Amino acid sequence: MKIAVVTDSNSGITQKEADNYENLRVIPMPFTINEEEYFEDINLSQEEFYKKLLDENASISTSQPSIGAITELWDELLKSFDEIIHIPMSSGLSMSCETATNFAEEYNGKVHVINNRRISVTQKQSVYDALKLAGEGKNGSEIEKILMDTSMDSSIYIMVSTLKYLKRGGRVTPAAAAIGTLLKIKPVLQIQGGKLDQFAKVMNEKVARIKMIEAAKRDLEERFKDLYKKGEMRLAVAYTNCPEKGADFAEEIKKAIPDVEIIAIDPLSLSVSCHIGSGALAIALSRAI
Repeated sequence: MKIAVVTDSNSGITQKEADNYENLRVIPMPFTINEEEYFEDINLSQEEFYKKLLDENASISTSQPSIGAITELWDELLKSFDEIIHIPMSSGLSMSCETATNFAEEYNGKVHVINNRRISVTQKQSVYDALKLAGEGKNGSEIEKILMDTSMDSSIYIMVSTLKYLKRGGRVTPAAAAIGTLLKIKPVLQIQGGKLDQFAKVMNEKVARIKMIEAAKRDLEERFKDLYKKGEMRLAVAYTNCPEKGADFAEEIKKAIPDVEIIAIDPLSLSVSCHIGSGALAIALSRAI
C-alpha cells in the first residue's frame, strides 16, 4: 500500500526538504501582509518576512489554507497513492484541523487527518514518524492509531523576547505589555497538548534559558520518565530570526542534558513567529517512534 503524507508549513518543513521524499507534500500557510496575500516558503521567505515585520512594521495576519487547495492536493495524490496521512497544526491553535477532518469524511477512509496536538518542531517529528511508519508497510489506519496514541508525548517551552506581538494579538493587555517592557520581563510560554499557555515570567534572557532547560529536564524525569529511560525522547531547538542565539542555546542544553539527542536547530515557522516576534528561543521534546 502506498501512503502519502501531507502537512502544512507550520511544521517547519520547507518545500526543499519535502522534495527529498516522493510521498511528502507541504501546504504553505497563507499570510496577509498590508492587504496582500503571501504563502510561506513560496513567495515569502524567512528574510522577507522579518524585513516586513521589523523594518517596515507591516500589518501581518495568518489564516488557514483554503479547503480547495487541500482537497485539490488530496485528489491529485490519490491518483498515485492509496491513502493519505494529513498532519495539520494542533486543533488547539487553529481551525484548519477541524476543517480538514470534516472534508476527509467524503474520501471513504482514504484520508486520515491526525489531530495529534502538535505544532512546529514537534509536528515535524510526527511527519517524519509517519514517513517512517509508511516505509515499514503500515497502512493509514495503523499510522493514524500510532500517531494518536503518542500525541501527548511532546512538550515545548518558548521564551519571547518582546511583548509587542503578544499585545498585538490580544494575548496580553496593552498595560501589561507596557509594564513588562519597562521591567524587561521575558515571558516563557508552554505548549502542552496543543494550547499555548503562560509558563513563567522572568527578568532576563539568561534566567529564561535556565527555566526552560529545567522544565525540559523535569518533563524527562517525571512526565516522560519511562520513554526517557528507553531512549525514545528527542530534543529540538528553535528560534525566530536569531540563529546564533539558537546555536548557543543548543550548546547550553547539551551540557545540561547530554544523554538526549538534539535532532534539529531550526527557525520557527513564520505562522508562529508572527505571533511572538523576533529573538524568541524554544526547546522542544518529542517522542521519536
